[in-house]
Amino acid sequence: MYRKIMEFLKDWKESDHRKPLILQGARQVGKTYAVLEFGRTCYDNVAYFNFETNPGLGETFEENISPDYLIPLLSHIAGQTIITDKTLIVFDEVQLCERALTSLKYFCEDAPGYHIIVAGSLLGVAVNRAKFSFPVGKVDMKTLYPMDMEEFMLAMGEEVLVSRIRECFDTDQPLPSALHEAAMQLYRQYLVVGGMPECVKQFAETKDYILIRHTQDTILASYLNDMSKYNTLNEIKKTRLAYDNITVQLSKKNTRFQYKLIKKGGRASEFENAIEWLCLSGIVSQVYRVEQIRKPLENYQNIDAFKIYVSDLGLLCAKKDLAADDILYMVSELNDFKGGMAENYVNVQLTINGYKTYYWESGRSAEIDFVIQRNGELIPVEVKSADNTRAKSLRVYMETYQPAYAVKLSARNFGFEDGKKTVPLYAAFCL
Repeated sequence: MYRKIMEFLKDWKESDHRKPLILQGARQVGKTYAVLEFGRTCYDNVAYFNFETNPGLGETFEENISPDYLIPLLSHIAGQTIITDKTLIVFDEVQLCERALTSLKYFCEDAPGYHIIVAGSLLGVAVNRAKFSFPVGKVDMKTLYPMDMEEFMLAMGEEVLVSRIRECFDTDQPLPSALHEAAMQLYRQYLVVGGMPECVKQFAETKDYILIRHTQDTILASYLNDMSKYNTLNEIKKTRLAYDNITVQLSKKNTRFQYKLIKKGGRASEFENAIEWLCLSGIVSQVYRVEQIRKPLENYQNIDAFKIYVSDLGLLCAKKDLAADDILYMVSELNDFKGGMAENYVNVQLTINGYKTYYWESGRSAEIDFVIQRNGELIPVEVKSADNTRAKSLRVYMETYQPAYAVKLSARNFGFEDGKKTVPLYAAFCL
């Protein structure tokens, strides 16, 4: 299956300023597959080392981590000669070996000819520990996310439809109604399946939602296991409580995160470490409120007011045990959840596209779901789960800040009117 990260990896390989690459991301987003596929297609050979399946591998790094010492040993372990520029060296689950991560500094300084990619599911958690000596300034870093809507559609064989969607996005011309309905159906399928590569592959091959749900439940179980394995004892319960409650809060009309909803009397001081762990692991992301619409937005964020979204829509549906048909037909029983689910979906697409997202409020009278910086402009993004796009909040925002234009994401077809660019939900990846 096509992954956009391949283009990034090819550019990294050819860069004159290439450093060892750290590829991070949540568990099961396809890091190992992407790196090995890249190595298979772009190098003569791949020397692959997994610190989880081969626990004794870490001993290799205990005595000496200079490249001159390591390369002959790694060549012997891999059973093949490691050659500069021609071999891709891969350290997988590197969070289990601090010294292997530290060795990247010396590969960068003393042996830049070797091409090294390291991957890990909980690198954000691991390098946040005080004991880790992180090779600051000596590595390139990239985060891999679940497959976005475009990658999902390509996996379904919809290359022509993707091309038409991009064309309509650029021209603001409606997609033919039959194609629009087909794309909306794919959007609803994406909500159920999500972007975990294994789930997408299973769906493309079988269209079996029961099989996919089993896979999603397995991934969720591995997340819970990680919370126990890579966390302090007194934080395990808090982290699980916080994670369980995130999906509950998405059903609220006001999706701003509230600690008191985790448990009665809950406070930031009690749960902020748990929230940080979930964010560092890549399982969730925080979207802060901005008090003023000025550049840089980060300077005006309120760290006490935020929303939390999960990283994958399929896992969200699995965690809520939502039936596939209920999502595919958007039954009325889901009315309280539709808005939060659509917001979560859009945040995933924007994050994958590299945006840092924020939201905006004007007292209690108006709220804009997302504010992003796009092509140098601060753009408001309003999200509606259906085709009712009447948005008082957007009008208030536009009158106050007069943006170059606004984006309305909903079930409606493409269009542009009164400074508002209407974009169907399935085309959020075009932003």
